[in-house]
This record gives sequence, structure tokens and C-alpha cells, in this order.
Amino acid sequence: MTSSATRTAAEGPPGEVSHDRPQADHADRSKSILHRIADLRAWLFLAALILGFEIWARSEFGGTFIFNSFNIQSIAIFAVAPLLLATGQTFVIISGGIDLSMGFIMGLAAVVAAHAINWATPGMGLPAAVLFGAMVAILAAAIPGLINGLLVSRLRVPPFIGTLGMFGVARGVAFLLAGGTTVPVSNGFFATIGNGRLMGIPIVVVLTAIFVLAMHYLLSQTRFGQHNYAIGANIQAARRSGIDIKWHLLRLYVLTACCAGLAGVLYSARFNAGAAQAGEPLLLDSVAAVVIGGASLFGGSGTILGTVAGAFVIAVIQYGLVFVNVEPFWQFISVGIVIIISVLIDQAQRRFTGGRVDE
Repeated sequence: MTSSATRTAAEGPPGEVSHDRPQADHADRSKSILHRIADLRAWLFLAALILGFEIWARSEFGGTFIFNSFNIQSIAIFAVAPLLLATGQTFVIISGGIDLSMGFIMGLAAVVAAHAINWATPGMGLPAAVLFGAMVAILAAAIPGLINGLLVSRLRVPPFIGTLGMFGVARGVAFLLAGGTTVPVSNGFFATIGNGRLMGIPIVVVLTAIFVLAMHYLLSQTRFGQHNYAIGANIQAARRSGIDIKWHLLRLYVLTACCAGLAGVLYSARFNAGAAQAGEPLLLDSVAAVVIGGASLFGGSGTILGTVAGAFVIAVIQYGLVFVNVEPFWQFISVGIVIIISVLIDQAQRRFTGGRVDE
């Protein structure tokens, strides 16, 4: 009697279709699978690109594309500067903003690093001068970042406009400091950092990997990162929950500028010279890496690991097309197509889930 009543209660009232719940569970699982595939789109793009170039290399040249240590290291070096910019850009885009000044903040830092290291080398010695120059360059980069933060957080200037204005200011200051040309660096230790290897891995790649992992931890495991997601998802709800929006945005733009500053320092180390235009062609690549990596331009979603995949997608396209002797202008077309596909997937994912896509 008891077991029969229990079974009847579990089956529900008369006339109810008993398989409704399994169908819902199946639908939820399907949505979950599609959602995961959409979230991993950057890694799927990357795998498809590598496979495509590998097949092309073997069929046309009888060689390998990816199973070659020189190619792997070259792709990693290609990805260093765009990835550093994209790491900072990830934080800003998740918050619902954008930073258009990062390219020339990077150039400003590259020029300042070159001047500071040249000035300090005779008195401090090679390693100390490099450390001094790097710190001065990153601090110099933080100044326009601080101004960006004040414009956006205190004066409520839209991020697009505020950082676009700083784009011009940083560009002019960088060219003035450089005298309209590149600034060579006379420091052997600095050149070793830019072109040396640690256990066979380029030092700039090692330094970038350490920094990116630290930024991944900051975004995914700290209160600062969680507040960043909350602000991007719903700034009014974040304000009502007690988050200091102004203070957060101020720190956020300083952080992104410091990312650009580090990129400028490593650029100068790699080429043993500082150039004001160092980051100019990399700004759009940094935004593209974030978008390809799965971040939404509406804010509230994105990850550093996704940005890493996006940066390597761009690096593989750029290096791979050169490797298979395709005209370099196809790089722009290929990257543009991948960006459009990523945005379309993001739009479809938002409609599918009925709103923002949170991490």
C-alpha cells in the first residue's frame, strides 16, 4: 500500500505525462553541451587552423608545420605582445568598456624603457639598469592609465571617447620622446632577455606566461575579478551590492596600462630598441584576441585562458600564411572572418541563453 502510494506520488497526478521531466533534462543537457562548445570556440578555431596548416604543409612541401620546434617558438614569440595587450583588454571588455589607447601606451613605454636603460647603464650596471628601466617604463605607462580611469570613473566620459583621446596624447608624447625615430638600447643583458632562451624556451615567452597566469588568477580567483564580472554584467546591481564602481574602474585602467607597459618593455628587449609606433598595429589584434577568445563586447563574460587561445589563433594565422607562402594581406581577411564568426556565435549564444553569458 505504501509503496503503491509512493509510486503514484512520484508519477504525478492522473493525466500528467510521465516523461516530461526526462525530456527537460535531455534539453538541459543539450543546451549545456552547446554552451560548452560555444565557450570553447577559440580552442576549436585554433585546433582547426593547426590541422589545416599541417595538412597544407605536408601536401605542398612534404614537411611539418606544428611538429617543428622553430615554428612553435616563432608562433609563441609572435603572440607575446598582442597577448599582453589582450590580457589587459580582457579586464576592460569584461567590465563593459574598451581601451583604445593601449597600443601607443605600449609605444610610450618602449621609448621610456630605452631612454631609462641607456641613462642608468653606466652608473648601475647591466642588470640593475634593466630593472630600473622596466620599472620607470611601467610607471610611465600607468600615468595615461590613471588619466583614463579618472575620465571614465570620475568624469563619466564614455570609455571609447576617453581612451581614444588618450590614444592621441600617448602617441604624440611617445614620438616627441623618441625624436620621431627609434631609440637604440646599449645593454647586453637587456638584449639577452629579449632574444635569449631559458631551457630552450625564449625568455620573453617565459615572462609572458608567468604574467598571464598571474592575471588569470587575479580575474578568476580574487574579489577584484569577481567585482569586474559583476560590473560588466549589471553595473546598477553591482552598485547596489556595495561595490565601489569608481575605485574599481580607476584601478582597472591603471592595470590595463601596466599590461601595455610590460608589452613595451619586452618589445624593446626583443628588438633592442624602443619605437613609438611599437603597439600601433597590435591594438586591433588585442581586441580581436579577446573577442575570438569568447568575451562579449556587451560585458560580463570572458576569460584570460580564452584570450590566450584567441591570441594564438591570430599568431598561427599570421605565421602560418607566411609559412605556406601566401600573400600576407590574406592575414587581415582571415583574422576578420574569424572575428565575425566569433561575434555571430556570441550573439547566437546570448539569444540561446536569453541574456548575458556569465563565466
